[in-house]
Amino acid sequence: MIEIISQKKEKAVLVAVKTRDISDELVNDHLDELEELTITAGGEAVLRIIQDRSYFDSAFYIGKGKAEEIKLYIDENDIDLVIFDDDLSAVQVRNLERLFNKKVLDRSGLILDIFALRARTKEARNQVELAQLEYMLPRLTRAWTHLSKQYGGIGTKGPGETQIETDRRIIRDKIEVLKDRLKKIEENRLTQTKGRKDYTKIALVGYTNAGKSTLFNLLTDAGILAEDKLFATLDSTTRQLNLEKNANMLLSDTVGFIRKLPHHLVASFKSTLSEVREADILLHVINTPHEFYEDHINVVNQTLKDLGCEDKIIIKVFNKIDLIDDSDKLSYLRNKYPESILISATKGFGVTKLKDKILTASEQNFFRETLSINMNDYKTISTIHEVAKVLDTQYDEDKVIISFKADKKYYDLIMNRYSAGNLQS
Repeated sequence: MIEIISQKKEKAVLVAVKTRDISDELVNDHLDELEELTITAGGEAVLRIIQDRSYFDSAFYIGKGKAEEIKLYIDENDIDLVIFDDDLSAVQVRNLERLFNKKVLDRSGLILDIFALRARTKEARNQVELAQLEYMLPRLTRAWTHLSKQYGGIGTKGPGETQIETDRRIIRDKIEVLKDRLKKIEENRLTQTKGRKDYTKIALVGYTNAGKSTLFNLLTDAGILAEDKLFATLDSTTRQLNLEKNANMLLSDTVGFIRKLPHHLVASFKSTLSEVREADILLHVINTPHEFYEDHINVVNQTLKDLGCEDKIIIKVFNKIDLIDDSDKLSYLRNKYPESILISATKGFGVTKLKDKILTASEQNFFRETLSINMNDYKTISTIHEVAKVLDTQYDEDKVIISFKADKKYYDLIMNRYSAGNLQS
């Protein structure tokens, strides 16, 4: 991908559509978040526009009349780009760019730019580049030639169209190369996780800027970056968590979730998010003072469902309670979410209760078993040694007696193979 080096803050107009099913407060919160994303990407939001519509216009998203109004403002105020709060179709991007003669971004494109800025490891850079290319492919127009993001105006048919097809082939080839690289990275990751079978694996999840990294540092003394910014953490980090003697635990900090997170971005980051999928326990960290914290909870729950993780042990951790003066709100949280923990990661409040909760959940997640297995049942014996912690092994004529400890997922796998082995014998 081509790196964009900007010498000044780009001036942006932010645009959202308010439909009947969304409140004024929520659409403004969406725009607040879009403005924060713009600042994180290095831009400056100079105007926010909300258009009331019963439906999205298929050609101009906001309707041609409103788009022409924005065009006048752009020309009079030296605006660099226009950012929309929803994903735009290729047709909408083409029409709006032609009208504005300026760069047009949607929320997904903005998030991808931020991820490209924040990616540090080779894996994360590959994942971001893959997501960028998959995002760009259906949106190529003659305004962007030779994969350059330097705005060049509208070209003519003929050579311009030919260049677009060339760019598409280049992108498709690059996508295949990146997918192959990431597949190899994921295979290496699976090999590494096999060495963690003796550990309870815990992952921090939550809406971006909920305080996950601050909590991670508090629990592990890791000293990783913890900023009051969206997507401060992009690369997952794993450290040993020492809560008590003989309790082998690993804690992972992961990328934050956000509304309207691009699907291709989730797909590209599946190897990073494997820390979530492979975890035994999830700590769902919540930015409690936020006005729409329950909307954030729903976003995270839906993302976990999309990842197939909704059935895991999930502990809700309401963070930043030191910033809440409303005792009624705290009572509401305790009543509605009785199994949750209320903490302040910056002040250390409630952390002892959280540790106790993690230990209790860890014990619930692991099963101890002793099986007497036929010596020729190689599949069951091999599975136990591969995915469980073997506590004791004894031999009795044609039987091997194995005592082991395994988490629920692997325990079920072992017992199914053990039952199948007994049927065959």
